[in-house]
Amino acid sequence: MRIASLLPAATEIVCALGARAELVGRSHECDFPPGVEGVPVLTSARVGPLPSSQAIDAAVRDVLRDALAIYQIDVEQLRDARPDVIVTQDLCEVCAVSFDDVRSAVVRLARQEVSIVNLHPVRLEDIWGDLVRVGEAIGRGALGARIGAELRARVAGIARRAATLRRRPRVVTLEWIAPVMIGGMWMPELVGLAGGEPLVTRPGDHAPTLGPEALARLDPDVVLVKPCGFPLGRTLEELDVLREALPGGWRARVYVADGNAYFNRPGPRIVESLEIMAACVHPDAFPDFAREHAASVREVFSAA
Repeated sequence: MRIASLLPAATEIVCALGARAELVGRSHECDFPPGVEGVPVLTSARVGPLPSSQAIDAAVRDVLRDALAIYQIDVEQLRDARPDVIVTQDLCEVCAVSFDDVRSAVVRLARQEVSIVNLHPVRLEDIWGDLVRVGEAIGRGALGARIGAELRARVAGIARRAATLRRRPRVVTLEWIAPVMIGGMWMPELVGLAGGEPLVTRPGDHAPTLGPEALARLDPDVVLVKPCGFPLGRTLEELDVLREALPGGWRARVYVADGNAYFNRPGPRIVESLEIMAACVHPDAFPDFAREHAASVREVFSAA
């Protein structure tokens, strides 16, 4: 079996299923688990490295306004990889190559036997289901079901611990800093499972952009900032921007976390994301998770 993965979460799923040796191509953003760096890169971005989240947002909007895809596939590299299965997504055109571009590229390969597995997770249950779907596509369906059951059990264990806590802090999660975007999809579920009350979004919602007036009407106890695609260090560089973006009237504990490795990747490490969330929402109740993930999250300031 020859497998091409065109998004980081899919690469993590394929490797969790024990098929690392069968990966013949990856996206330029696939960086986990260690060792995938040696797999040929099949995609690139039209938006290069930029100095700030605001500049990135503007560049992305410019590309989309020109009716261009943010990412592109190297068809020649894809042809050389000769995949039997391609794993991709159609959830977010800002996150990975578009599904239509993948289908067009496969047509140009002129290989009828190529199978496309299209992922579209919006809830936690969808992530567990994707483990099974990818597993079935690469001949490891039973293993995918077993891993999914193990991840569900870990989530249930964290939820049981959180359910014993009387207080449920109000939580806002930030998907982006400039402009401010509130985490949606599975993020409200993670907040609830960690013993918090999610503000603004409900499970399955797309991430909305909020202006200063709408933000000022909120009264969170905890703010978790984990911009999509930003590791912890990259977000820490924008603390001044973040301080300016958050309302001065908030009296919240503000955390910055690794949004590149966690939270925004709907794969096996979503459970570690829940552990980080629990450590932020209830630090006294989850000191074990705070210690375990100390390198991936930091309390930065009170927004007041």
